[in-house]
Amino acid sequence: QVQLVESGGGLVQPGGSLRLSCLVSTNIFSSLAMGWHRQAPGKQRELVAAVSRDGRLNYADSVKARFTISRDNTKKIMYLQMNSLKPEDTAVYYCNADFSLTAVGSGSSRYWGQGTQVTVSS
Repeated sequence: QVQLVESGGGLVQPGGSLRLSCLVSTNIFSSLAMGWHRQAPGKQRELVAAVSRDGRLNYADSVKARFTISRDNTKKIMYLQMNSLKPEDTAVYYCNADFSLTAVGSGSSRYWGQGTQVTVSS
């Protein structure tokens, strides 16, 4: 059983920062590729960033140079540091995991969290 719990969302002004965390309850964390997806109202869910088991990173073009994904295999936590936030970053952010990085990248991960709301507004 793999459970994912996100935290760290909230309301922030444009230009501000937030750090999302995803705590994973499993003994196989180091075997999983991990990612963050987001879904804004009326839009399809999209990949934000992904990290492979061995630390390879992938970012959506819209967040490159602003967001940083990382993972701590010892603590079984994944992070998403979000800087220079824009109103268009407003969405529910979902942590997800799979044995396949391809599955994470395509949004077809086996395991998903419940999501955390991020709202960027003045």
